Amino acid sequence: MRGLFGVLIALLLVGIPVRQILLRTGHSPWWALLSVVPLANLIALWIFAFSNWPRQPSGPDEVLPNQS
Repeated sequence: MRGLFGVLIALLLVGIPVRQILLRTGHSPWWALLSVVPLANLIALWIFAFSNWPRQPSGPDEVLPNQS
């Protein structure tokens, strides 16, 4: 029981911040599930690093609504 509680706390400490980052970048929060899979989280990180983000402005002078 004690080990299960520790795993649950670790999942919450990793999953919630990853979900918030994914929401801010415009990706699906379901990608947060990959943050707990050892090799899949590294692959997902590479995918996000080198892909176009849905909330990324298309031009250099274009500003998103939440940016000043």
